[in-house]
Amino acid sequence: MAAAAEKQGDGVCERLKQACPEDWGAYTGHAFVRGLGDGSLAEPCFRWYLAQDYLFLIHFARAYALAAFKSDNLDDLRQATATLDALINSEMQLHLKYCAGWGLSEGEMAALPEAEQNLAYTRYVLERGLAGDLLDLLVALAPCVLGYGEIGRALLADPSTRLEDNPYLDWIEVYGGGEYQEVAAAARAQLERVARARLGDDPSASPRWPALAATFRSATRLEVGFWDMGLAPPAAFGGA
Repeated sequence: MAAAAEKQGDGVCERLKQACPEDWGAYTGHAFVRGLGDGSLAEPCFRWYLAQDYLFLIHFARAYALAAFKSDNLDDLRQATATLDALINSEMQLHLKYCAGWGLSEGEMAALPEAEQNLAYTRYVLERGLAGDLLDLLVALAPCVLGYGEIGRALLADPSTRLEDNPYLDWIEVYGGGEYQEVAAAARAQLERVARARLGDDPSASPRWPALAATFRSATRLEVGFWDMGLAPPAAFGGA
């Protein structure tokens, strides 16, 4: 149902993206993403991004734990805990795999200081969840979980993506692969269901819609800032 709605352009997720098309394009088509696809991204940029993304995922795991607390039915509770499990036991393992090759332990990564962009993004999402209800939190989380699924899927489908000897192929295959695509599809379906339960069959006509669209836009812009951060690693990570 959610996929059909998206195809017709009337799904909640598609409407949120349509409310900030330039920001969404800047996020999913960022120079960092293109560098992953053709393998040209400088290694210090990727190492800095991945180390920060590990810290980011710790806070997003907390956000999904908050989503479980905010859930008022078993379906939403199960979905929140399933995503939490995927973050901790799948996505974060990719980071550990890469960083182990550079001699970075899990403890060392957890002890790294958070970049300002990381602080801004993760705390914004948690604030929206604490101040609002489950729908506010899911909308704030959506650009990350849905965007990475869209990016990974697009990179795998793009004939210009370098699949042979690409140092970032594991990253592309994780987010473009079936396991993560199922996570993203489940998150999309939950957002569609929760939004329609709270806003009705025409969510964008609800008085809440402008605030939800603003939350989605802000989170998308913070995603762009996270990519920008990745392109500017500090000297300790090999940057200028």
